[in-house]
Amino acid sequence: MATYYSEEHEWLTVEGDTATLGITKHAAEQLGEVVFVEQQEAGDEFEKGGEIGVIESVKAASELYAPVDGEIVEVNEALADNPGSLNEDPEGEAWIYKIKISDASQLEDLMDETGYKAFIG
Repeated sequence: MATYYSEEHEWLTVEGDTATLGITKHAAEQLGEVVFVEQQEAGDEFEKGGEIGVIESVKAASELYAPVDGEIVEVNEALADNPGSLNEDPEGEAWIYKIKISDASQLEDLMDETGYKAFIG
């Protein structure tokens, strides 16, 4: 199992051709109190860079962009009732999607934890 990070402050934990996707703790801190999460549905396909949801906080709305090509296989339904869990456990229980990765070579464009920590400085 490997974890990757995007410049859009998303994380992907990959097992085989399936990845769990969420936002980083840094992103959650920048957003402030999350009040709503707009999610796509299981079965939706997307391309790298495509918008796959919106997170709304008391400060702003922030789009989620796909870090790789793929298909949503599971949506974390708990976020609809408790969007604030993104502030409490963004890199754990408050994952957003489980996705099936179409092109694993795209993972090479993402950062590892060390690279991400350097990126956010």
